[in-house]
Amino acid sequence: MSNSIDFSGRPFHFIGIGGIGMSALAYVLTKRQLPVSGSDLRPNQITRKLETLGAHIFSKQEAGNLEFFRSQISSDGVFLNSQENSPVDKPHLPQVICSTAINTSNFEYKAALELGCPILHRSDVLAALIADYYSIAVAGTHGKTTTSSMIGYMLLQADLDPTILVGGEVNAWEGNARLGESKYLVAEADESDGSLVKHAPEIGVITNIELDHPDHYESLEEVVSTFKQFAQGCNILIGSIDCDTVRDSLKPTISYSLFPEREADYTVTNIDYRADGTTALVWEKNKALGVLNLQLLGRHNLSNALAAVAVGRALGLEFGEISKGIATFEGARRRFEFRGEAAGITFIDDYAHHPSEIRATLAAARLQARPGQRVVAIFQPHRYSRTLTFLEEFAESFSHADLVIITDIYSAGEPDLGQINGEKLADAIAKHHQQVIYQPHLSSMSEELLSILRRGDLALFLGAGNLNQTIPEIIATLCEPVTATS
Repeated sequence: MSNSIDFSGRPFHFIGIGGIGMSALAYVLTKRQLPVSGSDLRPNQITRKLETLGAHIFSKQEAGNLEFFRSQISSDGVFLNSQENSPVDKPHLPQVICSTAINTSNFEYKAALELGCPILHRSDVLAALIADYYSIAVAGTHGKTTTSSMIGYMLLQADLDPTILVGGEVNAWEGNARLGESKYLVAEADESDGSLVKHAPEIGVITNIELDHPDHYESLEEVVSTFKQFAQGCNILIGSIDCDTVRDSLKPTISYSLFPEREADYTVTNIDYRADGTTALVWEKNKALGVLNLQLLGRHNLSNALAAVAVGRALGLEFGEISKGIATFEGARRRFEFRGEAAGITFIDDYAHHPSEIRATLAAARLQARPGQRVVAIFQPHRYSRTLTFLEEFAESFSHADLVIITDIYSAGEPDLGQINGEKLADAIAKHHQQVIYQPHLSSMSEELLSILRRGDLALFLGAGNLNQTIPEIIATLCEPVTATS
């Protein structure tokens, strides 16, 4: 694939434009008045939003989509949809953007090759945008979306008007991206496919490092190598030394830790984890900066907030500006997101799909749970490779749940090699947990949960797949009026 990006007016065409990472890029480019189109097999609210901004969306991934560009060129070589009416070099050949999910057998991809279109990975576009701004890029196995969203929100509240691209939707900017007018850009940087090495931000943040994508990496050492290359491209590296791998392998320029004895540049004392949030006294070296109030629950989110404090201070913000912004941050969607309450049952949606994330999320749920309230974990495993690699870690990660319900594995496009399934995971969990139920079929999950859940339960829907799509149906059924029978 090529890696040269043209922001001068040449059109962009995204194959799979509705994905969370692809759509964020498409949004920023469209808002920059660049001609954008894309295809997606499953139109959603994100693609509909892009259409309202002027992007052309195709509902099929087929070769003919690329012919769209030929009809958009005037006789003088100007792309008619461009609000700038800027001339385009070879305008009939768009820059075609793909994610790792698009393979070489895709008809649209093959047509782009045959036409001679520049074909780029989405990380190439992100890298070019990062180079175009004073950028803060947030990387790490866990916490990227929350931390990058919190930093973006903090800068927004401090009137620094940042451009933001994150891997989740945030109510404050009504989506997964915003275009600001300042020099600042905050981006979530993904390590899953190794493309993290392309990014060279002014400030890089690394929250932690674990093996999470065994479909791409064979070992933790390979993951560390990727993060090392990313670290070398950062002018300032901010890292959590609560992660031994970050501390020992990367040596951050600026460090943060929840434990004062580790002598990080930023730490906390007087921590109070509560059901409605967290407070802590923040220290910069040996100086107390002030009290931080956080709406988000749990130790992991306090760590994320400390990363945001370190970024804010590196940018020269006063602690009062930082704490004011963080105090009103509500989090990203699908990160311990409250989805509703019905029949006395509270419904929470969370993207947790790695054992470490599940443990952290359930620990936060236990903080929120009232005495006697059951924490019910409903988990959809994500990818065969991840489930198989971390089978024992998954088995031990549900200790904070009173009841665990497992459905079958969301493949995310991986082939089923017959080595692992949801039932085997449920059996492994049952060796460590007294109450485990296996419901293989997502189509039957709503009916299963309606018979299991009871008033007072805190029901957590965990996973990166489509399990959360059952939540509205369950809530709607519970809210239906009961018809009297004679």
